[in-house]
Amino acid sequence: MKRLLFLCTGNYYRSRFAEILFNRQAIERGLAWRADSRGLNPDPRNPGPISVHALAALEKLAISTEACQRLPLPATSEDFQVADYIVAVKHAEHHPLISTRFGNWLDRVEFWHVHDIDCATPDVALPHLQAEVLALVERLAAPTYAGGQ
Repeated sequence: MKRLLFLCTGNYYRSRFAEILFNRQAIERGLAWRADSRGLNPDPRNPGPISVHALAALEKLAISTEACQRLPLPATSEDFQVADYIVAVKHAEHHPLISTRFGNWLDRVEFWHVHDIDCATPDVALPHLQAEVLALVERLAAPTYAGGQ
């Protein structure tokens, strides 16, 4: 089983949504991939384990939110070591954090451009993130995918 790591700042909203959506798609498509997600700077003031916006979007997609009850987790070097594929959801926000704390892994990270709630409302950001996740699933499912980034 190959491992995908989604990164965002808090592991509360975007990366959690991406992880859960990806895992649902991977199961449905029979892909030998599973995603985890971590935060590069989790905020202990976030109320609860996952954003209400992420939960609502998952429920709208008929994806069970039962498995969403863990609290946000900070990224560690081990998370980078065990990942076969790494995605940070917003280049401008996450490149500096990864560069500072996990610089030796920077060349393995694919950066997307999905805004956080301070720059885009959930009804804009989450469909954008969903499209990115689904495109990644398609790439990984393609018979020509060689397993690298």
